[in-house]
Amino acid sequence: MNIFKQFYKSTYSPKDIASFRFQGIGKTILYVFILSLLSILPTIYYLSTMLTAGIENTKSVINDDIPSFTIENGALSAETDVPITIEKADYSIIIDPTGVITNDNLEDQENAFALLKNEIAVTAGGRIDTYSYSMLEGLKLTKEDFIDIVDKVDGMKGIIIPIISTIIFLFSSAVNFIEVSILAWIGIALKNLAGRNVSYRYLWRMAAYSVTLPTVFFTIMSALNTSVPNSFVINWFVEIIILFLAIKEITKKKPAIEN
Repeated sequence: MNIFKQFYKSTYSPKDIASFRFQGIGKTILYVFILSLLSILPTIYYLSTMLTAGIENTKSVINDDIPSFTIENGALSAETDVPITIEKADYSIIIDPTGVITNDNLEDQENAFALLKNEIAVTAGGRIDTYSYSMLEGLKLTKEDFIDIVDKVDGMKGIIIPIISTIIFLFSSAVNFIEVSILAWIGIALKNLAGRNVSYRYLWRMAAYSVTLPTVFFTIMSALNTSVPNSFVINWFVEIIILFLAIKEITKKKPAIEN
C-alpha cells in the first residue's frame, strides 16, 4: 500500500493501522516526516504572507510618513521641530529629535518603535528595550539607508523564508518523533489492558499512524486560523483512543491446549 493510501486509511481505520505494524521502519519514519511537513504548511503560509506584508508596510511608512532623518555622532536629527507619532493598526512609530519623549513616556505603548534623541526604543508587550546610538560611533545612518536595508531584506525573501521554513520543519519533526515514541510507551500499558502481545517496535509503527487524525484536524484549524481550547488534552486523548482501538484489532493468541 502506498504511503498516501496509508494516510487516508489512518484517518478512520484502526484495523488498517494495526496491519501497518509489519511494514519496514524506514517507511514509517518517512511517514512521520510527511505528517510533520503537512502540519507546518499553514505556519509557513502565514509566515510568508506576514513577512511580505510587513516589508511592504515598512516601505510605505518610511517613504510616505517618516520625515528625512540622520543618526550621527550619537544623536538623531530630523526635518521636524516636534515629535511625530504614526499610529498603525497594532503598533506605533515615534520620531523625536527634540528629546521631549523619554522611556517613561513609552510605558503606555503596547507595541512601538521609537527613534529618540539619543537612542532607539522598542516596546513589545509592555517591555521596553533601548539601544544607544553611541554603539554606532563612526557610522552615519539616514532615512535612505533604512530604505536600502528594507529593500535588501525584501530581495532576500527567497532565501529567508526557505531557511526559516527548514528550521520549523526540523523542529516539528523532532517534536513529532518524540510524541510518537511517548505514545508507543503508553501503548505498552494499552496492550496490557487489551490483553494483546505486541512488542514496542510494532507499537511505535502503530503510534506513528495513530497521530494522523489529530494532525489533520489541527492542521485544518491552523489553516482557518482558529484556536482550539484544550488542544493538548484533545490531541493526546484522540491519539491514545485510536492506538487502543488499533491494538484491539490485533488477534489474541489462543492459549495452548494441554493434552
